[in-house]
This record gives sequence, C-alpha cells and structure tokens, in this order.
Amino acid sequence: MSFAMDFDMGAFLQETVPFVRTLGIVYDKIENGVAVCRLPDRAELHNHVGGPHAGTLFTLAESASGAAVLSVFGDQLSRAVPLPTTATIRFRKVAQGEVVAEAKLLASRDAVLGRLDAGERPEFDVVVEVRNAEGVVVSELTVTWTLRPNR
Repeated sequence: MSFAMDFDMGAFLQETVPFVRTLGIVYDKIENGVAVCRLPDRAELHNHVGGPHAGTLFTLAESASGAAVLSVFGDQLSRAVPLPTTATIRFRKVAQGEVVAEAKLLASRDAVLGRLDAGERPEFDVVVEVRNAEGVVVSELTVTWTLRPNR
C-alpha cells in the first residue's frame, strides 16, 4: 500500500512545515497509510482548563493525517499535490498532558490513483484518534483529502 521511503519523512515534515516545528510535533511512525505522532505537554500550548488547546489538538491530528497520506502517495508529488478539503473534529474528553494522534488512511492506493489516472481529482478520508497518556480517546478527526493534479 505504500511506496519505498529512503528518507526520514518525520524530519522532512518538521523541516518543511514551520507550524509543526512551532508546536513541537514529533513523528513516531509513518508507514503503509498509518501515522502516529505526539504533542509533548507544554504550558504555552494550554487552554483555559490546563490541557492542550483545541487548535493544537486539531493541528496534531491533521498533521498525522497528512503524514499517513504521504506514506502512500508521496511518490506522486511530481504530478499531484495532496491537500485537505474538509475536516470534522469531535472533542470527547478534556485532554491533559502529552497527547498522541494515530491516523489511518481509509482508501486504497490503487483506487485513488485509478481516479487520478482517469483525469479526476480523487477525494478520500483519513480518520484520526487522539489519545491521552492513559490511552483514552480525547478527540477524533476525519479529514477528507484530495490529490490536486499539478498544472
């Protein structure tokens, strides 16, 4: 389901996406349509109840979803750019401490590339669960992505 990566994609994302560096997101796993990343607990990222701000939770989850997409379609960057089109987040519990996001691509590589090859602009979903240090799901995100053909 993925292409061979001969470089550290987490380091690449930290280098090329300034906001990832700003928040201090760490990529622990990126492969086969799955990405796991974490946001260390930092007081300057807290909200009014002492946990990670909703915006940081969203950014963590969206960043994980993008890494999952790149793990499958990164070899297509010369002909299409992956872009999120919509996102829905559900906050289930108040987050405290370090949080970890796990993203999973729901589409098959062949189906998406088939649509791209047919001249379409494919859309596909990535689901993300964000968990606290105890493993409790604190938020869920679904991001719809597209591969926009390069002009």
